[in-house]
Amino acid sequence: MISFPSIHWQARAPLGENAVQSLLISALRGLAALQVAASHLRAEIYPGLRTLEDPSLAYLGLAFFTGFAHQAVVVFFLISGWLVGGSLMNRFGKPQALAHYAIDRFTRLWTVLLPTLLLTLAVGLVIGAAAPGPMDFDPANEFSAAAFAGNLFGLQTVTVPDFGGNYPLWSLAHETWYYIQFPLLLLVLAGGGVLRRAAAAAALVLLLSTLRDMISLYFAVWLLGAAFSRIRIDCGQVCRGLLLVLTLALFVYYRLRGNNDDLVPGSFVQDIICGIPFLLLLASLQQAVDTSAPAYARANRVAVFFSEFSFSLYVLHIPVIDLMRYLGHQYLGRDGLNPNVATDFLWYFFVLGMVVLVAYVFYLLFERHTVRIRNAMKNWLLTPRSKPVRVALSPD
Repeated sequence: MISFPSIHWQARAPLGENAVQSLLISALRGLAALQVAASHLRAEIYPGLRTLEDPSLAYLGLAFFTGFAHQAVVVFFLISGWLVGGSLMNRFGKPQALAHYAIDRFTRLWTVLLPTLLLTLAVGLVIGAAAPGPMDFDPANEFSAAAFAGNLFGLQTVTVPDFGGNYPLWSLAHETWYYIQFPLLLLVLAGGGVLRRAAAAAALVLLLSTLRDMISLYFAVWLLGAAFSRIRIDCGQVCRGLLLVLTLALFVYYRLRGNNDDLVPGSFVQDIICGIPFLLLLASLQQAVDTSAPAYARANRVAVFFSEFSFSLYVLHIPVIDLMRYLGHQYLGRDGLNPNVATDFLWYFFVLGMVVLVAYVFYLLFERHTVRIRNAMKNWLLTPRSKPVRVALSPD
């Protein structure tokens, strides 16, 4: 007898409670960051595929498999909505929920972003892209103090450029404003008093109307991730297999036929089309699994390892690539690779490996301490401070 899938709305998002779901999310976070780094590295040190009259089969393959950076960023948005949005919905209405949320988001971004901006500045000074001396406040200067501060507060591509030409930071502007817009939306829907809801609604409308069109439009993609974190789909292996095939097929189709550069209205439509089966697949992966099985343990260990420093890899790879290109030009007399030379492919993977290695060391120095810094901030800002009590002398 054929059993049809059943869809259930859950009272809370079971984040981290489903082993297969958690494994896939961890794996995708690591793979997405690696895909973005590999794609940007190819674009920086190889000529564009469209500029070549007769590219080799090997280079065609490299260009294809490292050409999913756009889709990887969309996966980041969907997973961010799933994890961050789902987590806030789980604790919304509890004491100090928004204060905890704000510290969580602030420490998650700044623990990695602040040292990244400093490293980007250092690389800029080494390679000659940044002028030595005091930083000016010209917003048009990508190495200015205004650009530095603006990138910390999600204003890159809004009022200031990506700091130091580190162009992947554009997506952090999206993330920063989604982190602000989502709690405002929750306050509008379930914020309590009329004045509180009205103030949240006014702030939300103001942000949606004044931010760049694509930031506001892609908030819907992020919201999809948050909404699906509450959905459970009970289905069999065949259904999950079909969802997986459909998701991969759509990603490949739009990689070949769709918009794969900047976020535009046309890419929004394709990303929604790709995102829905992807989220349906995630929602269906809530079956029981033996987490002590050797195969699962090995896969989960690798997935978690790469996911843990995926953020560092994402924000750091461009300044590392810039430095590697500078060193190549200084000591090897070249800062690019030839797609028709087989040994240059080895150089490509060597540089990619170095980028990943530097990102992992950076993670050990900074990102790994996020939870410790977060807990210290909460203890400092949220823990009630007891006033010293003066004890009167006993008449006895």
